[in-house]
Amino acid sequence: MKRIAVVGSGPRGLIVVERLAARLAEEDTGRPIEINLIDAVEVGAGRIYRTDQPDWFLMNTVAGMVSAFSGVPDEGPTRAGSGPSLYEWWRERDPDNASPDGYAPRAEYGRYTRFLLDAVEANLPEHALLVRTHAYVEDVVRAGDGYRLSLSTGDELLADQVVLTTGHSTVEPVGRELELAEFAGARPGPRFIDGESPADMPMDAIDAGTPVGVIGLGLSFYDVMAALTLGRGGTFHPTDTGGLRYVPSGDEPVLIAGSRSGMPVPARGRNQKPPRFSYRPRLFMPGNIRSQTPTGPLDFLGDVYPWLIAEVNLVYYATMLRRDADETAERGFVDAVTRAAESAVVPDVPAVAADHGLAGVPALDLDELAHPFAGRTFAGRSEFDDALRAAITADLTEAAHGNVGSPLKAGLDVLRDCRGPIMKMADFSGFNPVSHRRDFVGWYAARSAFLAAGPPAMRLRQVLALLEAGVLRIIGPLAVFATDSDAGRFSVSSPRVSGAHEHVDVIIDARVPDPNLARDRSRLTRRLRERGTWTGYVNGDGPEAFATGGVAVTTSPYHPIGRDGEPDEGLYVVGIPTEHTRWFMQVGSNRPGLWGDFVHDGDAIAAHLLKEGG
Repeated sequence: MKRIAVVGSGPRGLIVVERLAARLAEEDTGRPIEINLIDAVEVGAGRIYRTDQPDWFLMNTVAGMVSAFSGVPDEGPTRAGSGPSLYEWWRERDPDNASPDGYAPRAEYGRYTRFLLDAVEANLPEHALLVRTHAYVEDVVRAGDGYRLSLSTGDELLADQVVLTTGHSTVEPVGRELELAEFAGARPGPRFIDGESPADMPMDAIDAGTPVGVIGLGLSFYDVMAALTLGRGGTFHPTDTGGLRYVPSGDEPVLIAGSRSGMPVPARGRNQKPPRFSYRPRLFMPGNIRSQTPTGPLDFLGDVYPWLIAEVNLVYYATMLRRDADETAERGFVDAVTRAAESAVVPDVPAVAADHGLAGVPALDLDELAHPFAGRTFAGRSEFDDALRAAITADLTEAAHGNVGSPLKAGLDVLRDCRGPIMKMADFSGFNPVSHRRDFVGWYAARSAFLAAGPPAMRLRQVLALLEAGVLRIIGPLAVFATDSDAGRFSVSSPRVSGAHEHVDVIIDARVPDPNLARDRSRLTRRLRERGTWTGYVNGDGPEAFATGGVAVTTSPYHPIGRDGEPDEGLYVVGIPTEHTRWFMQVGSNRPGLWGDFVHDGDAIAAHLLKEGG
């Protein structure tokens, strides 16, 4: 019997198992196959989507655009390669709440992926067996022609091949976060809760009324906000004006949040696109991007970004013309821009827009959008609060017009729709080391995450209600989280808002930890690193080399490259641990019936696992 171990049963592990099963149904391997799926938290759901978490933790993609199956339903049974989308499955379970354009609870997605695993197992061919193991994998070492896995149960498992899809982990703090953690560790009062999945954060021990600082206003901020309001028994109620009113339970702490921008991540536009929508760029194409650098690594700001922002503004202005004039005006503008790009020179999109009746309408600028309060100072908290409410209200108005109807949201959706091509450019040193570190990771990735990966609009309405109720304060731009030894407490302040300085007793780091092999706390990761089985990926050499923090792997099917410089072809590593070696590894689903890199990666690994002699 051939034994395959898959470590981690989050989305990445499950798609490998799903594709293995689909291939096993069609291929004669010549011998029995045993697939061991191992997870430390919940087999079939993993940690992030574990099914016992509260329903206020939501997905960030509409249900109709999410599938964990590699194919759509057909006339046969639900099985590997053919199954319902999250929405189609959710509709059967909960028709009153399910919506193709709604945001399912993460626990619901976990129940859906467990359904997938059950369907996969039920339809395995006779020569295949699935074994589910609830345990933490402590170590993976070579043992003859295969591997020995040491489990937290004390058991050992021998496997011919091992797929490592270990997902999100936590990292040792450095810099400011280390200072905050050490300050709290040396005193009985203050508490520092570092970056983690909010469902796993120890927030239950925070007393009512406690001032709590929250670092970051990204997607995890909304989870922390929900846990400390809805999770404490508070309720939101609709108002006559279309907003929300928050009724406290009295068990809430007081949240004092902040970030560099001072603005919560904007809302996703109301979805107006079908589940299988696939955007086709008119400007952001390989031939154009490679026009100045035909071979070798690209410069992100020099070669790539000009074409990307031109595509963003093309959609922005085209949507505006369709809204304010008609589709004929839109087509005329798009054709003019496309003609201007025929010489592989980035067209001046705002100038073409001016020729088509949009003179004086400024182009979208990612810096301005990501930092709406940049360069401004505020005389006090009330002045900043007014500006913040106005910015959130304006964003909600745009979100209501949708990701097709709103020029702003349609334009920013291009950042999301062009992730695939950007991934192919960025992966495996696609950008030169300086540009990779400074321009792409240091500049673009954060702005893209802020502007193209927002929460449902409901979350922004909840922010407004909590601000009004006094349960939440946002301190202002350029937020500073510091220690105050004299007071024995933390402080939160903003240099841009006069008088914005608060003491807090707890600080929660509400940011997803950036994967970093050298600082990863996982016992398994540390042992693989110390033994040299896993090494860090470095883009370039010499003084400009960029040590990315991602695990060094080959191209597909992603074998880890050891300390000796050789790939281990019986091991596979995919997903979060390889972030920055590749880009945007946090993707955890595909659109129904469309094979993106998420499915292609899983299928390539499955194919290699089953190849003759593999």
